[in-house]
Amino acid sequence: MQDMPENSIDSIVTDPPYELGFMGKTWDNTGVAYNVKVWKEALRVLKPGGHLLSFGGTRTYHRMACAIEDAGFEIRDQLQWVYGGGFPKSMDISKAIDKAKGALRTVIGQGKAGISSRAFQSESATTAGSYALTVPKTPEAIQWDGWGTALKPANEPVVLARKPLSDKTIAANVLQWGTGGINIDDCRIGRDTLCAHGGKTRADSKIYGSGKGLPEVEKGSNAHIGRFPANLILDGEAGKALDRQTGILKSGSNSTRTKAGTFLEHGGLGKAGDVQTTYGDQGGAARFFYCAKASKAERGEGNTHPTVKPLALMQYLIRLITPPGGIVLDPFAGSGTTGVACVRENKKFYLIEKEERSYQILLSRVDRELQKYILE
Repeated sequence: MQDMPENSIDSIVTDPPYELGFMGKTWDNTGVAYNVKVWKEALRVLKPGGHLLSFGGTRTYHRMACAIEDAGFEIRDQLQWVYGGGFPKSMDISKAIDKAKGALRTVIGQGKAGISSRAFQSESATTAGSYALTVPKTPEAIQWDGWGTALKPANEPVVLARKPLSDKTIAANVLQWGTGGINIDDCRIGRDTLCAHGGKTRADSKIYGSGKGLPEVEKGSNAHIGRFPANLILDGEAGKALDRQTGILKSGSNSTRTKAGTFLEHGGLGKAGDVQTTYGDQGGAARFFYCAKASKAERGEGNTHPTVKPLALMQYLIRLITPPGGIVLDPFAGSGTTGVACVRENKKFYLIEKEERSYQILLSRVDRELQKYILE
Protein backbone atom coordinates (compact mmCIF):
# COMPACT_ATOMS: atom_id res chain seq x y z
CA MET A 1 0.00 0.00 0.00
CA GLN A 2 2.95 2.35 0.55
CA ASP A 3 3.49 2.40 -3.22
CA MET A 4 -0.11 3.40 -3.95
CA PRO A 5 -1.16 7.06 -4.36
CA GLU A 6 -3.35 8.60 -1.68
CA ASN A 7 -7.09 9.04 -2.26
CA SER A 8 -6.99 6.50 -5.11
CA ILE A 9 -9.24 3.70 -3.79
CA ASP A 10 -13.04 3.80 -3.55
CA SER A 11 -13.61 0.93 -1.09
CA ILE A 12 -11.77 -1.71 0.92
CA VAL A 13 -13.24 -5.17 1.46
CA THR A 14 -10.93 -7.54 3.29
CA ASP A 15 -10.61 -10.56 5.56
CA PRO A 16 -7.41 -10.16 7.60
CA PRO A 17 -5.95 -12.81 9.93
CA TYR A 18 -7.95 -13.28 13.13
CA GLU A 19 -4.71 -13.69 15.13
CA LEU A 20 -5.77 -17.02 16.63
CA GLY A 21 -2.95 -19.20 15.34
CA PHE A 22 -5.64 -21.00 13.32
CA MET A 23 -4.70 -24.62 12.55
CA GLY A 24 -1.11 -23.77 13.52
CA LYS A 25 -0.73 -21.31 10.63
CA THR A 26 2.00 -18.74 11.28
CA TRP A 27 0.22 -16.11 9.16
CA ASP A 28 -2.65 -16.12 11.68
CA ASN A 29 -0.48 -15.14 14.62
CA THR A 30 1.57 -12.09 13.60
CA GLY A 31 -0.47 -9.22 15.05
CA VAL A 32 -0.78 -7.54 11.64
CA ALA A 33 -4.55 -7.08 12.07
CA TYR A 34 -3.86 -5.01 15.20
CA ASN A 35 -1.14 -2.90 13.56
CA VAL A 36 -2.32 0.72 13.40
CA LYS A 37 0.30 1.48 10.72
CA VAL A 38 -1.37 -0.97 8.35
CA TRP A 39 -4.77 0.67 8.75
CA LYS A 40 -3.23 4.15 8.45
CA GLU A 41 -1.96 3.15 5.02
CA ALA A 42 -5.43 1.86 4.17
CA LEU A 43 -6.86 5.19 5.30
CA ARG A 44 -4.34 7.12 3.20
CA VAL A 45 -5.11 5.33 -0.08
CA LEU A 46 -8.88 5.43 0.45
CA LYS A 47 -10.82 8.41 -0.89
CA PRO A 48 -12.50 10.71 1.67
CA GLY A 49 -15.84 9.18 2.61
CA GLY A 50 -14.72 5.78 1.32
CA HIS A 51 -15.85 2.74 3.32
CA LEU A 52 -13.94 -0.20 4.75
CA LEU A 53 -15.45 -3.62 5.50
CA SER A 54 -13.17 -5.96 7.43
CA PHE A 55 -13.99 -9.37 8.90
CA GLY A 56 -12.83 -10.31 12.36
CA GLY A 57 -12.96 -13.22 14.80
CA THR A 58 -15.37 -13.09 17.73
CA ARG A 59 -12.47 -13.32 20.22
CA THR A 60 -10.23 -10.73 18.58
CA TYR A 61 -12.53 -8.39 16.65
CA HIS A 62 -12.34 -5.69 19.32
CA ARG A 63 -8.58 -5.27 18.96
CA MET A 64 -8.82 -4.99 15.16
CA ALA A 65 -11.68 -2.48 15.40
CA CYS A 66 -9.71 -0.38 17.89
CA ALA A 67 -6.68 -0.35 15.58
CA ILE A 68 -8.87 0.74 12.67
CA GLU A 69 -10.38 3.52 14.77
CA ASP A 70 -6.97 4.58 16.11
CA ALA A 71 -5.75 4.86 12.50
CA GLY A 72 -8.33 7.60 11.91
CA PHE A 73 -11.37 5.74 10.57
CA GLU A 74 -14.88 6.44 11.84
CA ILE A 75 -16.59 3.24 13.02
CA ARG A 76 -20.03 3.31 11.39
CA ASP A 77 -21.51 -0.08 12.22
CA GLN A 78 -20.88 -3.75 12.86
CA LEU A 79 -22.28 -6.35 10.48
CA GLN A 80 -22.78 -9.95 11.55
CA TRP A 81 -22.36 -12.86 9.16
CA VAL A 82 -24.21 -15.85 10.61
CA TYR A 83 -23.45 -19.27 9.16
CA GLY A 84 -24.48 -22.83 9.90
CA GLY A 85 -21.39 -24.77 8.83
CA GLY A 86 -19.02 -24.07 11.71
CA PHE A 87 -17.51 -26.91 13.74
CA PRO A 88 -16.69 -26.56 17.45
CA LYS A 89 -13.02 -26.53 18.40
CA SER A 90 -13.69 -27.56 21.96
CA MET A 91 -11.57 -29.70 24.26
CA ASP A 92 -13.42 -32.54 26.01
CA ILE A 93 -12.42 -31.93 29.64
CA SER A 94 -13.45 -35.40 30.72
CA LYS A 95 -11.15 -36.96 28.12
CA ALA A 96 -8.34 -34.62 29.11
CA ILE A 97 -8.65 -35.72 32.76
CA ASP A 98 -8.53 -39.42 31.86
CA LYS A 99 -5.54 -38.81 29.61
CA ALA A 100 -3.69 -36.93 32.35
CA LYS A 101 -4.31 -39.82 34.75
CA GLY A 102 -3.21 -42.40 32.20
CA ALA A 103 -6.66 -44.05 32.15
CA LEU A 104 -7.65 -45.85 28.96
CA ARG A 105 -11.29 -45.07 28.08
CA THR A 106 -13.63 -47.75 26.75
CA VAL A 107 -14.65 -47.27 23.10
CA ILE A 108 -18.38 -47.89 22.59
CA GLY A 109 -18.71 -46.89 18.94
CA GLN A 110 -17.80 -44.45 16.19
CA GLY A 111 -19.29 -41.01 15.56
CA LYS A 112 -19.34 -39.10 12.30
CA ALA A 113 -18.03 -35.56 12.04
CA GLY A 114 -18.85 -33.62 8.90
CA ILE A 115 -16.07 -31.76 7.13
CA SER A 116 -16.75 -28.04 7.10
CA SER A 117 -15.75 -25.88 4.16
CA ARG A 118 -14.45 -23.43 6.77
CA ALA A 119 -12.08 -26.11 8.11
CA PHE A 120 -13.39 -26.13 11.68
CA GLN A 121 -12.98 -29.64 13.08
CA SER A 122 -13.56 -31.15 16.47
CA GLU A 123 -10.43 -31.75 18.53
CA SER A 124 -11.81 -35.22 19.26
CA ALA A 125 -11.70 -36.24 15.60
CA THR A 126 -9.29 -39.15 15.14
CA THR A 127 -9.75 -39.63 11.40
CA ALA A 128 -11.31 -37.42 8.74
CA GLY A 129 -15.05 -37.56 9.22
CA SER A 130 -15.11 -39.87 12.24
CA TYR A 131 -14.22 -40.00 15.92
CA ALA A 132 -14.29 -42.58 18.71
CA LEU A 133 -17.25 -42.60 21.10
CA THR A 134 -15.94 -43.34 24.58
CA VAL A 135 -17.10 -43.31 28.18
CA PRO A 136 -15.25 -41.71 31.13
CA LYS A 137 -13.00 -43.99 33.17
CA THR A 138 -11.92 -42.21 36.36
CA PRO A 139 -14.30 -40.71 38.97
CA GLU A 140 -13.02 -37.23 38.19
CA ALA A 141 -13.62 -37.72 34.45
CA ILE A 142 -17.15 -38.94 35.22
CA GLN A 143 -17.76 -35.79 37.28
CA TRP A 144 -16.71 -33.51 34.37
CA ASP A 145 -18.28 -35.56 31.57
CA GLY A 146 -19.98 -33.27 29.04
CA TRP A 147 -17.88 -30.19 29.82
CA GLY A 148 -15.81 -28.44 27.14
CA THR A 149 -13.93 -25.22 26.44
CA ALA A 150 -15.59 -23.49 23.46
CA LEU A 151 -18.87 -22.89 21.68
CA LYS A 152 -19.62 -23.81 18.08
CA PRO A 153 -18.58 -20.92 15.80
CA ALA A 154 -21.63 -19.60 13.97
CA ASN A 155 -20.97 -15.90 13.37
CA GLU A 156 -18.25 -13.50 12.34
CA PRO A 157 -18.37 -9.75 13.00
CA VAL A 158 -17.51 -7.32 10.21
CA VAL A 159 -16.48 -3.76 10.98
CA LEU A 160 -17.97 -1.05 8.76
CA ALA A 161 -15.76 2.04 8.91
CA ARG A 162 -15.47 5.22 6.87
CA LYS A 163 -12.65 7.62 6.10
CA PRO A 164 -13.61 11.09 7.37
CA LEU A 165 -15.23 13.37 4.82
CA SER A 166 -13.21 16.12 3.16
CA ASP A 167 -16.31 18.32 2.92
CA LYS A 168 -18.84 19.57 5.43
CA THR A 169 -21.69 17.47 4.03
CA ILE A 170 -22.18 13.99 2.61
CA ALA A 171 -23.72 15.50 -0.53
CA ALA A 172 -20.67 17.68 -1.23
CA ASN A 173 -18.29 14.77 -0.55
CA VAL A 174 -20.19 12.45 -2.89
CA LEU A 175 -20.15 15.06 -5.65
CA GLN A 176 -16.40 15.64 -5.28
CA TRP A 177 -15.11 12.12 -4.67
CA GLY A 178 -17.96 9.74 -5.55
CA THR A 179 -17.72 8.20 -2.09
CA GLY A 180 -19.46 8.60 1.25
CA GLY A 181 -22.70 6.68 0.79
CA ILE A 182 -23.93 3.10 0.93
CA ASN A 183 -25.66 1.49 -2.06
CA ILE A 184 -29.02 0.81 -0.38
CA ASP A 185 -31.30 0.15 -3.34
CA ASP A 186 -28.99 -2.31 -5.13
CA CYS A 187 -28.64 -4.29 -1.90
CA ARG A 188 -32.30 -4.46 -0.91
CA ILE A 189 -33.51 -7.85 0.27
CA GLY A 190 -35.94 -9.72 -1.94
CA ARG A 191 -35.53 -7.69 -5.09
CA ASP A 192 -32.43 -6.89 -7.15
CA THR A 193 -33.94 -4.89 -10.02
CA LEU A 194 -35.52 -1.47 -10.45
CA CYS A 195 -39.16 -1.27 -11.51
CA ALA A 196 -39.70 1.81 -13.65
CA HIS A 197 -41.96 3.29 -16.31
CA GLY A 198 -45.17 2.27 -14.57
CA GLY A 199 -46.93 -1.07 -14.29
CA LYS A 200 -47.11 -3.56 -11.49
CA THR A 201 -44.01 -4.43 -9.56
CA ARG A 202 -42.81 -8.00 -9.23
CA ALA A 203 -40.65 -9.75 -6.67
CA ASP A 204 -37.52 -11.74 -7.32
CA SER A 205 -38.55 -15.28 -6.44
CA LYS A 206 -34.92 -16.40 -6.15
CA ILE A 207 -34.75 -14.79 -2.72
CA TYR A 208 -37.11 -15.12 0.22
CA GLY A 209 -40.66 -13.81 -0.23
CA SER A 210 -43.44 -14.65 -2.67
CA GLY A 211 -44.18 -11.07 -3.66
CA LYS A 212 -47.96 -11.45 -3.31
CA GLY A 213 -49.77 -8.23 -2.54
CA LEU A 214 -46.96 -5.91 -3.72
CA PRO A 215 -48.12 -2.38 -4.53
CA GLU A 216 -48.60 -0.88 -7.97
CA VAL A 217 -46.26 1.87 -9.12
CA GLU A 218 -47.49 5.12 -10.59
CA LYS A 219 -46.61 5.57 -14.24
CA GLY A 220 -43.25 7.23 -14.78
CA SER A 221 -42.02 6.60 -11.22
CA ASN A 222 -39.23 4.39 -9.91
CA ALA A 223 -39.67 1.91 -7.09
CA HIS A 224 -37.34 -0.66 -5.57
CA ILE A 225 -39.32 -3.53 -4.14
CA GLY A 226 -37.21 -5.06 -1.44
CA ARG A 227 -36.56 -4.69 2.22
CA PHE A 228 -33.99 -2.25 3.58
CA PRO A 229 -30.60 -4.03 3.94
CA ALA A 230 -29.76 -4.98 7.52
CA ASN A 231 -26.49 -5.39 9.39
CA LEU A 232 -27.24 -9.11 9.73
CA ILE A 233 -26.29 -11.50 6.90
CA LEU A 234 -27.14 -15.22 6.83
CA ASP A 235 -25.82 -18.16 4.89
CA GLY A 236 -28.21 -20.71 3.39
CA GLU A 237 -28.20 -23.05 6.38
CA ALA A 238 -28.66 -20.25 8.90
CA GLY A 239 -31.57 -18.92 6.87
CA LYS A 240 -33.28 -22.30 6.85
CA ALA A 241 -32.71 -22.71 10.59
CA LEU A 242 -34.25 -19.31 11.30
CA ASP A 243 -37.29 -20.13 9.15
CA ARG A 244 -37.78 -23.41 10.99
CA GLN A 245 -37.77 -21.54 14.30
CA THR A 246 -40.15 -18.76 13.29
CA GLY A 247 -42.53 -20.70 11.09
CA ILE A 248 -44.69 -18.89 8.55
CA LEU A 249 -45.14 -15.18 9.22
CA LYS A 250 -47.35 -12.76 7.27
CA SER A 251 -46.59 -9.12 6.57
CA GLY A 252 -49.27 -6.44 6.77
CA SER A 253 -51.09 -4.95 3.80
CA ASN A 254 -50.63 -1.47 2.35
CA SER A 255 -52.33 1.32 4.24
CA THR A 256 -52.82 5.08 3.99
CA ARG A 257 -51.40 7.44 6.58
CA THR A 258 -54.03 9.44 8.44
CA LYS A 259 -51.47 11.87 9.85
CA ALA A 260 -47.96 13.04 9.17
CA GLY A 261 -45.06 10.81 10.14
CA THR A 262 -41.31 11.17 10.55
CA PHE A 263 -38.17 9.07 9.99
CA LEU A 264 -38.80 8.01 6.42
CA GLU A 265 -36.39 5.07 6.53
CA HIS A 266 -37.96 3.65 9.66
CA GLY A 267 -41.59 3.55 8.58
CA GLY A 268 -42.90 7.07 9.19
CA LEU A 269 -43.92 8.31 5.77
CA GLY A 270 -44.09 12.08 5.28
CA LYS A 271 -47.46 13.79 5.06
CA ALA A 272 -50.99 12.56 5.70
CA GLY A 273 -52.37 10.60 2.77
CA ASP A 274 -49.06 8.94 1.86
CA VAL A 275 -49.24 5.20 1.28
CA GLN A 276 -47.33 3.08 3.74
CA THR A 277 -45.74 0.45 1.53
CA THR A 278 -45.60 -2.98 3.12
CA TYR A 279 -45.21 -6.33 1.45
CA GLY A 280 -48.27 -8.41 2.15
CA ASP A 281 -46.11 -11.50 1.71
CA GLN A 282 -45.50 -14.48 3.93
CA GLY A 283 -42.68 -16.81 4.84
CA GLY A 284 -40.00 -17.32 7.44
CA ALA A 285 -38.11 -14.51 9.14
CA ALA A 286 -35.05 -15.14 6.95
CA ARG A 287 -36.74 -13.19 4.16
CA PHE A 288 -35.86 -10.02 6.07
CA PHE A 289 -32.11 -10.61 5.64
CA TYR A 290 -29.66 -11.15 2.82
CA CYS A 291 -28.88 -14.83 2.47
CA ALA A 292 -25.46 -15.59 0.95
CA LYS A 293 -25.53 -19.08 -0.50
CA ALA A 294 -22.27 -20.79 -1.42
CA SER A 295 -21.39 -23.86 -3.47
CA LYS A 296 -18.52 -26.31 -3.05
CA ALA A 297 -17.38 -25.50 -6.58
CA GLU A 298 -16.52 -21.95 -5.53
CA ARG A 299 -13.26 -23.04 -3.95
CA GLY A 300 -11.84 -24.03 -7.31
CA GLU A 301 -9.48 -26.87 -7.98
CA GLY A 302 -6.48 -26.87 -5.66
CA ASN A 303 -7.75 -24.14 -3.33
CA THR A 304 -6.59 -25.29 0.09
CA HIS A 305 -6.95 -21.94 1.86
CA PRO A 306 -8.75 -22.69 5.16
CA THR A 307 -10.99 -19.61 5.47
CA VAL A 308 -12.57 -19.06 2.07
CA LYS A 309 -15.62 -16.76 2.15
CA PRO A 310 -18.68 -17.43 -0.06
CA LEU A 311 -18.58 -15.52 -3.32
CA ALA A 312 -22.19 -14.37 -2.92
CA LEU A 313 -21.27 -12.78 0.40
CA MET A 314 -18.25 -10.94 -0.99
CA GLN A 315 -20.20 -9.75 -4.04
CA TYR A 316 -22.89 -8.34 -1.77
CA LEU A 317 -20.38 -6.48 0.40
CA ILE A 318 -18.54 -5.08 -2.62
CA ARG A 319 -21.83 -3.91 -4.11
CA LEU A 320 -22.86 -2.36 -0.79
CA ILE A 321 -19.96 0.11 -0.45
CA THR A 322 -18.41 0.50 -3.91
CA PRO A 323 -19.67 3.27 -6.23
CA PRO A 324 -20.15 2.66 -9.98
CA GLY A 325 -16.77 2.45 -11.68
CA GLY A 326 -15.07 2.30 -8.29
CA ILE A 327 -11.82 0.52 -7.42
CA VAL A 328 -11.77 -2.08 -4.62
CA LEU A 329 -8.70 -2.91 -2.51
CA ASP A 330 -8.14 -6.10 -0.53
CA PRO A 331 -4.83 -5.88 1.39
CA PHE A 332 -5.29 -9.42 2.81
CA ALA A 333 -6.39 -11.18 -0.36
CA GLY A 334 -5.87 -14.81 0.67
CA SER A 335 -7.02 -17.08 -2.15
CA GLY A 336 -8.53 -14.20 -4.12
CA THR A 337 -12.25 -14.45 -3.40
CA THR A 338 -12.54 -10.64 -3.34
CA GLY A 339 -10.94 -10.49 -6.78
CA VAL A 340 -13.26 -13.11 -8.23
CA ALA A 341 -16.24 -11.30 -6.71
CA CYS A 342 -15.03 -7.99 -8.22
CA VAL A 343 -14.86 -9.58 -11.67
CA ARG A 344 -18.45 -10.76 -11.27
CA GLU A 345 -19.52 -7.30 -10.06
CA ASN A 346 -17.63 -5.58 -12.90
CA LYS A 347 -15.36 -3.68 -10.51
CA LYS A 348 -11.68 -2.86 -10.83
CA PHE A 349 -9.53 -4.14 -7.97
CA TYR A 350 -6.14 -4.40 -6.35
CA LEU A 351 -5.18 -7.51 -4.35
CA ILE A 352 -2.26 -7.82 -1.95
CA GLU A 353 -1.16 -11.19 -0.53
CA LYS A 354 1.97 -12.15 1.40
CA GLU A 355 1.83 -15.98 1.41
CA GLU A 356 3.25 -17.54 -1.76
CA ARG A 357 0.89 -20.54 -1.76
CA SER A 358 -2.20 -18.35 -1.41
CA TYR A 359 -0.83 -15.96 -4.03
CA GLN A 360 -0.54 -18.75 -6.61
CA ILE A 361 -4.09 -19.91 -5.85
CA LEU A 362 -5.24 -16.31 -6.15
CA LEU A 363 -3.69 -15.90 -9.59
CA SER A 364 -5.28 -19.11 -10.84
CA ARG A 365 -8.76 -18.31 -9.53
CA VAL A 366 -8.85 -14.72 -10.75
CA ASP A 367 -7.43 -15.64 -14.15
CA ARG A 368 -10.02 -18.40 -14.52
CA GLU A 369 -12.82 -15.96 -13.68
CA LEU A 370 -11.46 -13.31 -16.04
CA GLN A 371 -11.39 -15.84 -18.86
CA LYS A 372 -15.04 -16.65 -18.26
CA TYR A 373 -15.83 -12.93 -18.16
CA ILE A 374 -14.04 -12.35 -21.48
CA LEU A 375 -15.79 -15.30 -23.12
CA GLU A 376 -19.19 -14.06 -21.98
